[in-house]
Amino acid sequence: MTEMLEMPRRRLILVTVGVMLALLLAALDQTIVGTAMPRIIAELNGFDRYAWVTTAYLLTSTITVPIAGKLGDLFGRKPFIIAGMAGFMAMSWLCGLSQNMTELILFRGAQGLFGGVLFASVFTVLADIFTPQTRARMQGVFGGVFGLASIIGPTAGGFITDNWGWRWVFYVNLPVGVLGIALLAMFLPFVRTKASWRNIDFAGAGLLALGLTPILIALSSTTTYGWTSWQTLVPLIGGIVVLLIFIWVELREKEPIVPIHLFRNRAYAVSILIGFIMSFGMFGTIIFVPLIYQGVLGISATNSGALITPLMFGLIGASVLTGQLMVRIKRYQYLGTVGAAVTAVGMYLLSEITVHSTQLQVTASLVFVGIGLGVTMPLYIQAVQSAVDRKFLGVVTSNIQFFRNVGGTIATAIFGSILASRLGPNIQSQVAALNLPASATSAFKIGGQSAQQIFNPATLAATRAALPAAAQPVFDQVIVAVKAGLALTLHEMFLIGTVAILISLVVSIFMPTVPLLAAKKRPGTQLGEGSPVPQSEDEVEEETRELEPAKA
Repeated sequence: MTEMLEMPRRRLILVTVGVMLALLLAALDQTIVGTAMPRIIAELNGFDRYAWVTTAYLLTSTITVPIAGKLGDLFGRKPFIIAGMAGFMAMSWLCGLSQNMTELILFRGAQGLFGGVLFASVFTVLADIFTPQTRARMQGVFGGVFGLASIIGPTAGGFITDNWGWRWVFYVNLPVGVLGIALLAMFLPFVRTKASWRNIDFAGAGLLALGLTPILIALSSTTTYGWTSWQTLVPLIGGIVVLLIFIWVELREKEPIVPIHLFRNRAYAVSILIGFIMSFGMFGTIIFVPLIYQGVLGISATNSGALITPLMFGLIGASVLTGQLMVRIKRYQYLGTVGAAVTAVGMYLLSEITVHSTQLQVTASLVFVGIGLGVTMPLYIQAVQSAVDRKFLGVVTSNIQFFRNVGGTIATAIFGSILASRLGPNIQSQVAALNLPASATSAFKIGGQSAQQIFNPATLAATRAALPAAAQPVFDQVIVAVKAGLALTLHEMFLIGTVAILISLVVSIFMPTVPLLAAKKRPGTQLGEGSPVPQSEDEVEEETRELEPAKA
């Protein structure tokens, strides 16, 4: 696609609603299913494969994103976003019909294929239908939709599971998808291109899937086998070798799935790297903050789910505000530096949480993290879309999402490995510091397994009640020590996350100035032609005045 689609205002609004429903469909499914998982494994008897319901979806969606982005550039976005929604709905229906965990995992994996198509298409369609200035504002609004889905998803999942049954968590996608497909089918223009199946990089797509699959599986299994086991190292090294071959092939491909030469564009390279690193903050917080609430502070699971809401409110507000500020601030790229700094502050505050901390301290930390993430998410997508030739819009947009997913997978693996290896020793050291006799701790398992017991208040209360009255105060001391051991482990994890975010802060300083008007069409020229992205201040001002398009 080489030019922006022009539509009447009414049609543009309807298309925007359709695209918003596509994003809501994919984003909501990531959060609404998690609440239903305990009920699902109870009915389908699959606790041993609990993680694979999420891993299968993450694996297939991550692999699909860059491939779908490139195909959308070649053949137009409309057929892919509609096919993505249709396939997503079909797999949702099959997930709801699953009779065992094997079926559910297979259908979730297939659903991830179409979910990747949706994530690759949604933000690229925005670049097709809006001018750069309007697009900056809409990126913020759509970032808010993503955050809103994260807020209402767990609550909706719990309500649906309790009142209608877990299968309706998947069936609820159908009406949303039908309405979205109807709007896009009727009102989103289809831009025909001259591309044919001969332009498809089959070798690149195959090698990308073949390289990423074992790597993502290996990273997802580190908590089970460890980093140095052959079960981790063999697929990890094998996948890396295949990806090196993939890079070699892409350098010689006419229409590569991932154009390697784009990394010479500083705006693109910086945006990709920041997206990769910032995912440590996002995934680390969303996945492991419930351990603070439920384990360290002793809050119920239901309430802990609601208490993560401040992060999402911060994300939504910052996303919308950033979209407004980008078109008003000349050197808006430094908003990303501020966002990274705010995220780092939030991560550090989380690392300082102890058994004596309050809910308010955790809430304040989450607000900082949410604001920081809300600033960076729309900013770098918008900047990189303005920094490259329009024919690469789908590629660069999908690649940012792709590297975020890969970064999130690596972050989850690293944090999970730290939790598995450090929790036991930290708990033992905290209990040992009490200098209690062995008989005083006999009613409680001391080590990594003891942390699981503090997540079940009913069992904990029953164990305490069964002890003699004189032993109960000692038991309480042990409980506090176990919680302190968990807090110390989380302290180590969030400090590592803070360091990662600070690295992204340094990287953000190297982001060049990319005028948001850079992608506009100049009279008498074809979109995508023009001078490279300017670097000096004089060049920036001249480019902005003349509305020169930027080229990778």
